[in-house]
Amino acid sequence: MNGPFANPVGFLSIIRREMVRTYKIINQAIWPPIITTVLYVLVFGMALGSRIHSVGGVSYAAFLIPGLIMLQIIEQTYSECSSSLFQNRFMGAIQELLVAPLSAAEIVAAFIVSAVLRALFIAGLVLAVGALMVHTLPTNWPLFLGVTMLVAVLFGAIGFIFGLTADRYDNIAAFSTFIMTPLVFVGGVFTPMRLLPAPIQRISVINPMFSMIDALRASFTGHSDLPLPITLGVIGILAIISTAIAYRLTAIGYKLRV
Repeated sequence: MNGPFANPVGFLSIIRREMVRTYKIINQAIWPPIITTVLYVLVFGMALGSRIHSVGGVSYAAFLIPGLIMLQIIEQTYSECSSSLFQNRFMGAIQELLVAPLSAAEIVAAFIVSAVLRALFIAGLVLAVGALMVHTLPTNWPLFLGVTMLVAVLFGAIGFIFGLTADRYDNIAAFSTFIMTPLVFVGGVFTPMRLLPAPIQRISVINPMFSMIDALRASFTGHSDLPLPITLGVIGILAIISTAIAYRLTAIGYKLRV
């Protein structure tokens, strides 16, 4: 059997290994999203919720939940994928993938599928917290699942790229600290666009993180500040570009072969 996906056993083995890794580091991958969400809902939901009674026809706490879900999806998907690949390179375990009969497409696809499964799991955890504390659930499940998976593909691929190219763990953390986190926090996680200062509103329109949060929030409220077809198209194009870069770097063996 020839072709880019000629080894389904190896492909599934990588996915299984990545998911087992996620469940083994429960204090890093599972508890933080739950605890963080509870704290955000308690602090922001109660403090600001008493002053902001309704946002887009829902309570402020219900407005907050989709942003928190997206926040955790982005952070966990990027950090887990990048750190897993970096650790494999650092400890030399990546050589096992290189000597196995696995194509570049199978390796990249396995890591990205793992990222999607991890994102759905994390989203489910935060969604359960939201349902218990705020009594809110998506009204448009296909949109919720579609946005979640698209964003997971995008940040799984970005995490793969940084895990592959990083010389030190600081390189991975730098992207999260100086680029990803600021864009997320001005991307409408905690405040609707209309409450932001005018300069920040103009920046938010071109902020891809705002588009992702806005699209996911639309699956709960049925309302979006940006046109959904454009938002989903932008996320999809970014996901394709990032995946293509990850595949190309893997295909040429960039920082893989020593």
